[in-house]
This record gives sequence, structure tokens and C-alpha cells, in this order.
Amino acid sequence: MSNSPLLSVSNLCVSFNTPDGVVQAVNDVSFDLFPGQTLGIVGESGSGKSVTASSLLRLNNSVTSTTTGSVQLEGRDVLTVDEPTMRSIRGQDIAMVFQDPLSALNPYYTVGDQIAEAYIIHHSSATKDDVRARVLEMLKKVGIPNPEKRIDEYPHQFSGGMRQRIVIAIALINSPRILIADEPTTALDVTVQAQILDLMLDLQRETGMAIILITHDLGVVAEVADSTLVMYGGRIVERATVSEIFATPTHPYSWGLLGAVGSLDTSTRGHLTTIPGTPPSLISLPTGCSFHPRCAYAKDTGSRCTTEVPELHKVSGTSSSSACHMSDAQLVSLGARGDTL
Repeated sequence: MSNSPLLSVSNLCVSFNTPDGVVQAVNDVSFDLFPGQTLGIVGESGSGKSVTASSLLRLNNSVTSTTTGSVQLEGRDVLTVDEPTMRSIRGQDIAMVFQDPLSALNPYYTVGDQIAEAYIIHHSSATKDDVRARVLEMLKKVGIPNPEKRIDEYPHQFSGGMRQRIVIAIALINSPRILIADEPTTALDVTVQAQILDLMLDLQRETGMAIILITHDLGVVAEVADSTLVMYGGRIVERATVSEIFATPTHPYSWGLLGAVGSLDTSTRGHLTTIPGTPPSLISLPTGCSFHPRCAYAKDTGSRCTTEVPELHKVSGTSSSSACHMSDAQLVSLGARGDTL
């Protein structure tokens, strides 16, 4: 893995103006992504994962949203380049697999035409035969059987797993350096999930691309990711390698997520648990630590937990970072013990 980041995100903040108020969807998010790395971003719905991803491609509505911070792609800030430059980056340097393949595909056009469109945008001089050959190559690469026939079929003629492969083909046809996969295995059965994940890893090994994997499934993270960001209330609350997030998590929210995952060895983390309460409204986040209303370790009202937003800091004795007011010794001790909420 290269020592220089391919993508460097610094202090990313995204807010949306709504009739009910300002939604602070992403707040002070920073991370680096290296060539060949797979970064997993996990958290409950509404934690800011997908908005973070869409911001990297500047897909948020500029009229209703405000984005600040920096997203450096090898020295270019994608948040400040002009729109023609941004269009050249989308698909060519950074591509995205959207969450629902049926919604991402247009029912009025064949899958071949939709894959071809993504290629023609960046290869306007390619001949019709060249484009069709490239599309057939991608269909074969993502495992679509009988591609010579299926290239002229429509999305509704494919299963959910096959549609997901088509969306991946659209994202990868220009050999991007970064692939953002937003819940790529949602609504797929476990067998198809495994096939899709194996496909992504095979293509990564072949091309050396970096992957940002957005998911709520810690099992998926354990299988494919190298490092992990845990998000809550629009912020990163823990940053760690995958081995550390499972062996010694250092944030109470991470303990809750892990406690809610079933295990064949129930002695390691006790009974299956749930995190009490619900995720906060991003219009009116709790004061202090956004997680404190659901945290069993939060102090009484008036303490730092309820009044002071914790900074993401390096936890002594680990390579992890955590945004919690507890001492580093407590975080390491409780995480190693396998505490849950």
C-alpha cells in the first residue's frame, strides 16, 4: 500500500436547508484513503454515511445544501474544481455503486446502453464497435452469463443480484481509482451477497483500486475491509483497523453495535443486546456527545458528556482513535472485556 493517500478528506461538513430547519448531516469528518485500501464506514441509518459518500462526488443539491471542508484527490480539491472538471472526475477517477440497483437503472433503456453511456462520456472518440466490445468485456468480467444476448435486455429481466452486477459494471467500466459502494449487498440473500463481495475484491486485486464500503453490516466489514470508520450523528466516533474494531473497540457506540451482532461463540460477548433509544434528529442534536442519551456510561446532567463535544483522539496503547470523554485506560479495558450497552 502506498504511503501517500489517494484521497484525503479534511473537516468535511454538509448541511441541508429544510422547512423544518437545518439538517447537519455531516460534521467535521476527516480521513485518508490509500491505493488498494478498503475502508468500511458503518453506523445506523441517519448517521451520515451516504451523505459523506455523495459529497465526495459533489452529488448533493448545491441549492439546498452547504458543503465545507476539503476533499483532496491527489492535490485537487474536488469541492472547488469547476463543473467540467468534476464531470471528468466522476466515473473516471471516482465511481459509485448506489444502494438500490433497480432505482439506479433506467427501465426504458437496455443494460448495454446504460453501461455504454458511462463509457462514452469519457471516451467520446470510441467507435460503436469499440463501445460494444468494451461493454461485453465488462459484462463478462462481472459474471453476467450469456452477455452477447443479455446486453440487449432491460433491467426488469434481471434478478436483484444480476442488477447489482450491472451497476458495478457501470461504475467500473472506466477503471476508476476509487470505488464507493453504498450498501452494495442490501436486500440480497447471503449467497448473492458473498458473490458480490468476492467480485469487488477480485476486481480490486486486478486493478488496484481503493474501495469505500458503506454498510450497516459488521459481518461485511469483517470480511472485506482493512480499516473502519464508525459514524454516529454525522460524526466519526471511532476510527480503527478491522482487527482492532472487533478485538478492542474503544467507543460505547461500537460496543453497542458489536453487542447486537450474533456470534457462534456467545461466551465472548454475552447475550445479544440492543442499543437503547433511537438515533438523534440531525436537526436538533443533543448537546455534548450526541450519543450520551443512549450511553450507559454517560455521566449525570452537567457533566462533560452532556455539555462538551468529545474530540476524536488517538487512544493510548492502540492505533485506534475514539471520540469519548472516558479515559483511554477505561476505553481499552471495557473494549477488551467486550462490554455492551
